[in-house]
Amino acid sequence: MTDNRIETQPWMVAPETRAVLDALRAGGATVRFVGGCVRDAVAGRAIADIDLATDAPPERVVELLKAAGLKAIPTGIDHGTVTAVSAGRPYEVTTLRHDVETDGRRAVVAFTDDWEADAARRDFTMNALSLEPGGLLHDPFGGIADLRAGRVRFVGDPHQRIAEDVLRLLRFFRFYAHYGTPPPDPDALLACREMAHLLPRLSAERVRVELLKLLAAPDPAAVVGLMRDEGVLDHFLAHATAIGRLDRMAAIEAALGLNDPLRRLAALLPVDADTASHLAHGLRLSKAERDRLVAMAEPDEAVTPDMDGPARRRALYRLGAATWADLVLVAWADGTADPTDAGWRGLIAESKSWKQPRFPVTGADVKRLGVAEGASVGETLRAVESWWIDGDFKAGRKECLARLERLVGSAP
Repeated sequence: MTDNRIETQPWMVAPETRAVLDALRAGGATVRFVGGCVRDAVAGRAIADIDLATDAPPERVVELLKAAGLKAIPTGIDHGTVTAVSAGRPYEVTTLRHDVETDGRRAVVAFTDDWEADAARRDFTMNALSLEPGGLLHDPFGGIADLRAGRVRFVGDPHQRIAEDVLRLLRFFRFYAHYGTPPPDPDALLACREMAHLLPRLSAERVRVELLKLLAAPDPAAVVGLMRDEGVLDHFLAHATAIGRLDRMAAIEAALGLNDPLRRLAALLPVDADTASHLAHGLRLSKAERDRLVAMAEPDEAVTPDMDGPARRRALYRLGAATWADLVLVAWADGTADPTDAGWRGLIAESKSWKQPRFPVTGADVKRLGVAEGASVGETLRAVESWWIDGDFKAGRKECLARLERLVGSAP
């Protein structure tokens, strides 16, 4: 075990953070920062959530927080986790634990006051770090050296860690994509390859979260390719074969300052709409996410830089700016144009500046001309709208009403 110090970070001494620390320590509890905030502080990255660990039992944590006037939410109290809310910011406070029983999906835990035992149940050495409020780092398994070397290494035996929770297999690839430097740890990779057949045990929700986090990495294609080569994808996403298109998508997005994991998933999946819908269901994507994935898999409109101005505006109107941008980027990644291509960039710029024209007539206008309530109202309205779109949206309300009157008057 090695100890190091870290320079005090603003988030460590923020008033809302100090309020939580002081509340726990006032009752005699020992408390340290753990998890991603420590890892990312050591790596010099921006932190997101602030997680804490303590030797106080969860019921005692609730008492101490409430005594200090802080909100305490028992989010996972059976597993020792209480969410403290200080000045509107949530802090997950988890009691030190060790595993009593595991089945590959969940663990039965017992509380402890042994910091190293708690660290030993973590997945990777870089995630087993803990940080005292005064800046002293505790590193029981060489996580700092691993983090600085870009080495994603399991705590202890990789096979055992994965057997305890199969999700750790996907987490290995996700962390390797975000923190790793080639080559991957051979022991970890061997365990992932040999235990990939266990992946179907996982809930689709847990798989979706890990997959999208992996795809959010700056350069995910190399790691997804590694997963394919090691046979891992075969067990949960066998259709993910367009590694080159994913690579181009990530490069294009990086050049544009974008990062959309769902769009990267679409680039990775060379499938039709029905298959995309089936995969979306299997991954438990939301309805909005499923609709996006299906639209990108089998576009209603083919978008290319060769489109003239009216054709672009027609497509933008029918698709909407967001879907237009999705289809542009997927088509761009599907070709050979590089991320600096002016034609494709122009299409993206149009989606940002696009203001959706408002069709100037409504169903009420149709009914005022004597068209009976029912399907014919919508059909008539769509006919006029199509004429208006084909005219590049130039006709105003007066011209559209005249077109409507002529259409209704000529109806049998």
